[in-house]
Amino acid sequence: MYYLCAMTEKILIQYSDVEITRESFIVLENVSFDLKEGQLTYIVGKVGSGKSSLMQSIYAEVPIDKGRATVLDFELNGIHRKKIPYLRRHIGMVFQDFRLLNDRSVHDNLEFVLRATGWKKKDERYERIDQVLKSVGMENKSYKMPFELSGGEQQRVAIARALLNDPKIILADEPTGNLDPETGYQIFETLANIASLGKGVIISTHNHSLVDQFPAHVLLCEDKHLCHLP
Repeated sequence: MYYLCAMTEKILIQYSDVEITRESFIVLENVSFDLKEGQLTYIVGKVGSGKSSLMQSIYAEVPIDKGRATVLDFELNGIHRKKIPYLRRHIGMVFQDFRLLNDRSVHDNLEFVLRATGWKKKDERYERIDQVLKSVGMENKSYKMPFELSGGEQQRVAIARALLNDPKIILADEPTGNLDPETGYQIFETLANIASLGKGVIISTHNHSLVDQFPAHVLLCEDKHLCHLP
């Protein structure tokens, strides 16, 4: 069971008439939507419809030249390259292929991220690793290597990694694409629970069954436009 948090109305992401292009080709146009604290939103659509490009624009991987886009008070239009790492520190990203480092344990995967983002004290790093692993039910697997884990367990570690720096936004791009239905359900449940704690969560997915089981706001990428579904 999960509950969407409606206590706050702070807007984390706001797009207004945005055009998203890749190599001068228009992927999406007239894109307008917002994401608030505690809100879970899905992005659905066919392969090649622009879902990933939209997600990538949020963390400034894909530039925005037309319209207005604001993420956590960062203006994305013409954002300076030096500001992008500061933006991304407030965004946790979860990918379909997990992207764990296979030559080190779960604990060392997470510690690598903390070291890279300025956590200097060992005891604070260890405490934070324990916290995020517990939050996704992986507190007893910190010593395991990624290849010793199931796909669902690897994705839980990936979610824990995304939570390390207590981001305000979680972006999950096809997080259940490589998982069986039961495990996919558990991953969606975990992400929905994260939203209920006050974070903004966006999930790009093809899995309409899971969208139906965890109802929330749905955005459809279709014919180069972003439609808000009821």
